[in-house]
Amino acid sequence: MQKSVYSFTIISIFICLSFMPAKKLKVLFFGDSITEAAVNPHGFITIDDSLLNPKGSSNYDLIGAGISGNKVYDLYFRMDDDVISKSPDIVVIWVGVNDVWHKKMGTGTDADKFERFYLAMVKKFKAANIKIIVCTPATIGEKYDNTNEQDGDMNKYSNIIRKIAVDQQLTLVDLRSEFETFEKNNNTNNVERGILTVDGVHLNDAGNIFVAKLMAVGIRKAAQG
Repeated sequence: MQKSVYSFTIISIFICLSFMPAKKLKVLFFGDSITEAAVNPHGFITIDDSLLNPKGSSNYDLIGAGISGNKVYDLYFRMDDDVISKSPDIVVIWVGVNDVWHKKMGTGTDADKFERFYLAMVKKFKAANIKIIVCTPATIGEKYDNTNEQDGDMNKYSNIIRKIAVDQQLTLVDLRSEFETFEKNNNTNNVERGILTVDGVHLNDAGNIFVAKLMAVGIRKAAQG
């Protein structure tokens, strides 16, 4: 009789555990104005919520932590309060556009400083046991033939992030490369804006959908890693 009760108890526990929800993964998006706008109704974080939590499921808790105008050192100086204190499972770092774009105003970030701040941030997140997704800056101007004014620096800073991703074994969402491919195939008039962005930098509805799909792939990959 005791053996039967014990067997029944074990089976009951197994059944209860099988119906317990899996741990919801907290994903924090860390970036600039592009990320700040992504929590709006048509933003990529909002879209990702529907992609990653289909049909009322609740697998991911998505949090936006973007601030307009931020550069890599801004992220570095607020990472304790805005990321580490919130204990996310995954952080998505998308920064670099302002570091390049603001060079026209004399307030950009030199490449060597960009790399040092970026790497220091990555190492601190790793020390906090946070999985990291890094994203290359997508675009400052949508011309597909590499004739946008700041394409050279955009490619240079993207290569820095790609190298960090390889060296630190991080999940990479290569938005720069994905945008370039999309523009070559869809920007037939080689216009500077209006395909994936409203102004050459900030995403329009099509851009938000495009980015959301790429982010969802990266998040699922990081979650499984």
